[in-house]
Amino acid sequence: MPVLEARDSITPRSALRYRPISGENAKTGKRTGGTVTTTAAMPVAQRASRPKARSAGTQPQAQDDIAEWQRIEVDDEDEPATERPVMSTQRAVRTRASKAIPKAKPLPRSFFSGITLGASTLQRRMTKRPAHPLLYLGIGMLGMLTLWSVLTAAITWFHTTMDDIHYGRPRTFQTDQFVGHGENNGVPSHFIAINFHGRIEVIEMPGGDATHARIYMGPQLYVDNSDLVPVTLAFRDVNGDHKPDMIVQFQGSQVIFINDAGSFRPLRPEERHQVEQFLQQTGQ
Repeated sequence: MPVLEARDSITPRSALRYRPISGENAKTGKRTGGTVTTTAAMPVAQRASRPKARSAGTQPQAQDDIAEWQRIEVDDEDEPATERPVMSTQRAVRTRASKAIPKAKPLPRSFFSGITLGASTLQRRMTKRPAHPLLYLGIGMLGMLTLWSVLTAAITWFHTTMDDIHYGRPRTFQTDQFVGHGENNGVPSHFIAINFHGRIEVIEMPGGDATHARIYMGPQLYVDNSDLVPVTLAFRDVNGDHKPDMIVQFQGSQVIFINDAGSFRPLRPEERHQVEQFLQQTGQ
């Protein structure tokens, strides 16, 4: 009695549905010795697909297969095809698409060499280009201004130092002079001129007697560093009465005190013209 030969495996549904069967591999039935042999058609391209479990006993095996299919080795490109695990078609396509994206290539060395060459060329051109004459003029003027500032500071420091040596601080000047004020004992009067915080004061000790000292108030100075202005005294007859008058000198200016009645007094307005003529004649 003819018996049909049964097979344990079932052809995947995907192969039957989506893979055409060629004419050469068409399903044929042959009778050999009273037995009908059925030959299944083979797909043109084998496709990895998940076989459907037939019973509950094959469920763990299917899960293991799924886990095996989902394992993707993206980084290992040189691994032989026989050693790679089977993966699903969709994930394989995704992996190929991600690998197909070209990576950013580094800039060629010629790019940076071109930049360096351009910078060197620009520097060479700037070096060869002659400077404008006004540049040298500006540098010269700046140098002269700097030199002038240094010289001015040096001269000011020198004069201040010399005044400190001669007049001290506060600026003080002392002299002795016979002016006819209590000098019967033959001792000249002693005069002290002081610049005290910009205020000029003259102290007289008639005949050298400090108990009869007199103070004459001079002008107030309103200049920078007025307390460093030195004050000196000179005695000349400026009005022609044969008595030495006192001349207070400071910063190229002069203040006249007339010798009158055993003391000194400020210059009166009617005496100013006569005193100015005398000073012009003597070159004071």
